[in-house]
Amino acid sequence: MENKENINEENKERVENTAENSIENPTEENFQQELPETDVQQDANQEQESEPKSEQEPELTEEEKLQQKLDEQIRQTAAMQDKYLRLMAEFDNFRKRTNLEKADLIKSAGTKVITNILPVLDDFERAIKNMEKAEDIKSILTGVELIYQKFMTTLQKEGLHPINTEGADFNVDYHEAIALVPAPAPELKGKVLDCVQTGYTLNEKVIRHAKVAVGQ
Repeated sequence: MENKENINEENKERVENTAENSIENPTEENFQQELPETDVQQDANQEQESEPKSEQEPELTEEEKLQQKLDEQIRQTAAMQDKYLRLMAEFDNFRKRTNLEKADLIKSAGTKVITNILPVLDDFERAIKNMEKAEDIKSILTGVELIYQKFMTTLQKEGLHPINTEGADFNVDYHEAIALVPAPAPELKGKVLDCVQTGYTLNEKVIRHAKVAVGQ
């Protein structure tokens, strides 16, 4: 009986010693589990604060600022040059187009005049055929005069007018003196005595001077 009691007391002491050791020397796993979560967050915040902040961009030097201004001026100059070349190309196209339009206008104007003259040409063809059969010269003359009047009326509609020379003072703007003849009377000196070739104006512009003889 005494042996059993001694054994029980030894086992009891061993159990108590084991419990005390577990309390006095906790394991690493138990320590990590017991560590509060707030302490872990504080450690993480301290690590982030300990990291170096990004350095600010350095200020540009005077040379770098001047280089930036130079680059900007070069860019603006290139843009202006491109705009100038485009304008020159557009103006050249406009000039060519205008010249073509003027040429077409001149051609169309000539076409209009010729179209208006064609009826007169038809009258001349009929007059020639009638002259071959006609025996009365006076009727032939009358027919030619009618055709001439019709022709002049057509030309006048286009702005053509003969220059008046009968009894007119000599004017170098309208007349061309091809001869000087003695004036039959003093008041006829410097006046047109005879018209050798009729002159014409087109829309009040002289296109052919009248060739005249002038009294002196």
